Amino acid sequence: MQKVFQNCYAMDRRCYESYGLTKDILMEHAAEGMATYVRKHFLEGSTVLIVAGTGSNGADGIVLARLLYLRYNVKLVVPLGVKSPMAKLQLERVKKMKLTISKEINESEIAFDVVVDALFGAGLNRDLDTHSQSIVEKMNQLSGFKIACDIPSGISESGKTLPLAFLADLTITMGALKEALYLDVAKDFVGEIFCVDLGVDRLLYEKESDTFVLEAEDICLPTRNRQSTHKGTFGHVALLCGEKEGAAIMAASAALRFGAGLATLVIHEKVSAPHYLMTSTVVPCGVTALAVGMGLGSHFDNEFIQKYLLQNDIPLLLDADSFYSQELLSALEEKTRSIVLTPHPKEFASLWKITTGEEVTVSHIQQNRYSFARRFSEQYPHVVLLLKGANMFITYNSKMWINPLGSSKLSKGGSGDVLSGLIVSLLAQGVDALDATVQASLALTAAAHQYKGASYAMLSTDLIVALEELSESPKE
Repeated sequence: MQKVFQNCYAMDRRCYESYGLTKDILMEHAAEGMATYVRKHFLEGSTVLIVAGTGSNGADGIVLARLLYLRYNVKLVVPLGVKSPMAKLQLERVKKMKLTISKEINESEIAFDVVVDALFGAGLNRDLDTHSQSIVEKMNQLSGFKIACDIPSGISESGKTLPLAFLADLTITMGALKEALYLDVAKDFVGEIFCVDLGVDRLLYEKESDTFVLEAEDICLPTRNRQSTHKGTFGHVALLCGEKEGAAIMAASAALRFGAGLATLVIHEKVSAPHYLMTSTVVPCGVTALAVGMGLGSHFDNEFIQKYLLQNDIPLLLDADSFYSQELLSALEEKTRSIVLTPHPKEFASLWKITTGEEVTVSHIQQNRYSFARRFSEQYPHVVLLLKGANMFITYNSKMWINPLGSSKLSKGGSGDVLSGLIVSLLAQGVDALDATVQASLALTAAAHQYKGASYAMLSTDLIVALEELSESPKE
């Protein structure tokens, strides 16, 4: 798990004011971080194209050219000139080395081993002009491994693409991880993300943060280390089975696969349930976690909801159709109850309208995911929210955790039902709401990674099967 920040300006200033470092020193370390990667992964003599912009990001690229020159076949392109004092200084240093500097990308040269985008950095918050767009388009058309310096050119600090961006295989970001790298719109552009130090270790560089990015090694799977147990030891989940019974069946199956001892479908009419799932027309006694909303429809009236779902303190997961129900969402006022919400953006728009009275569009939510997730958490700090997307945002008590490990394999009906099953399974086993949500999200993405078939072929049932293959947590 690593810290994430909106930007690094304050931390850079601390380097100058508290540690006596200079902008020049930080720049050398930024470029050395990129150079180290190139040296490790590409043979000497490889061709490296570096496209540098007018400011600090461009200066980083110019320093990189200086560090790689002679051992690598470096071509430095400065298509917009240089404007900042540091960029001018770095360009003068390079000129003294007799390194060839061009003003434009030669269209006859389309093959490079490495293409480095140092055109614009994280501070870009305007649309790219026509000339800049053409430069980015040319870089995207080039062959070779593409590296973005700090953040791909064309992505703003808020994560918005303006209106196109550099397609990086790897983004080497400077000092600390930035929020813009983890927005859905950036996912297709940033590639792998790697952070380099700026003159001091990140333990000294970084300040406190309320936002964190999850990593694969953060997963902690359920364990069954005790031998004297029975099915009740591992909890009993109940899931309301509505108009689309398959959704609840998949969620219940995932819950059992992830360690719950018992799973009951609460039904309105007879369903074709697998033999390992129980059915009941009421919520059974002894249930340790509830899940509501997957394929729910309008099978259950408000009287049933009040009696079996709202008038108790059993941990509760709300998904899907729950976010269109004023009655179910009244549970958010229960401040001592463990509650998890798992909306996708369209469902979040309905949730937002019911809880705040404000109408918002899905596109507005997607462009402001950090803001909406944080504002919701401020209003309901006791509730765990998992906002689905290409990257999952989890908030609780005004803190945020980002799971960036998902893939397009999960973009298929039923994936969210499996996620709900994983969360409610951990809730039933006694895991607190935040940990249950974080660990279930990691298990879902790990299961998707485990699937070895074609990316378009995975079914939600494959996810449930893949859970078998995940490595168990070490024995305590």
